[in-house]
Amino acid sequence: MAATYSFDVTSTIDLQEVDNAINQARKEIAQRYDFKGSTAAIELDQKANTLTLSAEDNFRLEALWEVLATRMVRRNVAVKNLKRGDVEPAGGGTVRQVVTLQMGIPSEAAREIVKHLKDLKLKKVQAAIQGDQLRVSSPSKDELQAAMGALRAKDFGIALQFGNYR
Repeated sequence: MAATYSFDVTSTIDLQEVDNAINQARKEIAQRYDFKGSTAAIELDQKANTLTLSAEDNFRLEALWEVLATRMVRRNVAVKNLKRGDVEPAGGGTVRQVVTLQMGIPSEAAREIVKHLKDLKLKKVQAAIQGDQLRVSSPSKDELQAAMGALRAKDFGIALQFGNYR
């Protein structure tokens, strides 16, 4: 009987790195001239996996997002997994935006990944959705390497991590 090899495809965010990036962004905002006297703020809700950005106007909100995104990239947090919500008015003439942290692979993206692997017509490569991750298996390590390369090459709208290769 031939041995089967597999790897897992996941999409996660390290919340400690997110917290560190937020703290760095807060320090930068406190020192920047264009934010002097501003009530710009970033709040992290770890239970709901959301960030709340608030500022006086849309211009400062976008500047706040740019500072935060730059800090996230420097700390190797995938900005693809941050889903920005609509800008909504808040109290005191300010605006607020909720950013959702995407943890795990959404079901529609998982189906798209499985369909992409089937369209590649790699020999005996099987993809199974297991909750918020995928397990890709095959009797051939070379086919698994080809599948991994194909998944890295295509953009599914989320950052993919590969692990548990055996």
